Amino acid sequence: MTDTLARSTEQEITALDAYSQIVVSVAEELTPRVAALQVYRRRRDGSIAAGAGSAVVFTNDGFLLTNAHVVGKAEAGQAAFADGTTVPFRVVGSDPLSDLAVVRADGATPAPARLGEASQLKVGQLVVAVGNPLGLAGTITAGVVSALGRSLPTRAGENMRIVDDVIQTDAALNPGNSGGALVVASGEVVGINTAVAGVGVGLAIPINGITRQIIATLMAEGRVRRAYLGLAGTPAPLPPPVAIRLNQKTGMRIEQVVSEGPAAKAGLQPRDILVSANGDAVTSAQSLQRLMLGDAIGQPLALTVLRSEALVDVIVTPEELSGDG
Repeated sequence: MTDTLARSTEQEITALDAYSQIVVSVAEELTPRVAALQVYRRRRDGSIAAGAGSAVVFTNDGFLLTNAHVVGKAEAGQAAFADGTTVPFRVVGSDPLSDLAVVRADGATPAPARLGEASQLKVGQLVVAVGNPLGLAGTITAGVVSALGRSLPTRAGENMRIVDDVIQTDAALNPGNSGGALVVASGEVVGINTAVAGVGVGLAIPINGITRQIIATLMAEGRVRRAYLGLAGTPAPLPPPVAIRLNQKTGMRIEQVVSEGPAAKAGLQPRDILVSANGDAVTSAQSLQRLMLGDAIGQPLALTVLRSEALVDVIVTPEELSGDG
């Protein structure tokens, strides 16, 4: 009995030691690459407002990735690194509708972190959050991926968007963690911590194909242009014969069509059920939203809708979304 207990204790110690080694390794690699940001902007009355957050170095030439809500409407600020060095930075581009922003340091920065791929994550996988919560620089918390595929509403002016495939984690996040890194055991950054959804629940914007495209656009152009159709909808089940024919269980029922918008001009109507766009299945607003980046503006988009038990093909030309600042 004593030998069995000893072996069990030894196995637990070994497992905990392996866990600790992973967290220590991630901390050593990422802590130097995550900066504490101080952001300054001038109020209308002339006074200076300050904000704080975190940012991740992701290129060799001084670009850092953070949240749009961290920089707000600021143009510049100061980045402090774990070794005590500080450098000024300027805001290169910000996209409130994805809650991502890119800033560039005016001075030397540590070697960049490696960006990973959030689509490969699994629920239960170990993750480490690196940031500067409550002004406490170089803070590490560890946990697991609690859930995948969460949605995060964002707003810019009158426009709203749903950021999809958001990562949920129980790694402790606090004010100031926003813009910091969510990291897997390999040391790759798979998310940018963005929000505390409740006690023990944190959210991170995923690093994936869509966000990489947004990041590249921010670096090159300073903003993200988005296409606009002028419709709103909700997921809806397809009638069984149609579902079997299309091998698709749901579509998006159009609930509202904006007068004089691209969808209205193309003849789309409330109660139409949108089933595909450019040949890809549409099962929710997010499915359509993925196509609505800048290169879709002015380009014909082939839609198929179910209308009165008939499949109808429609060509709509997206226009540029305006007023999102």
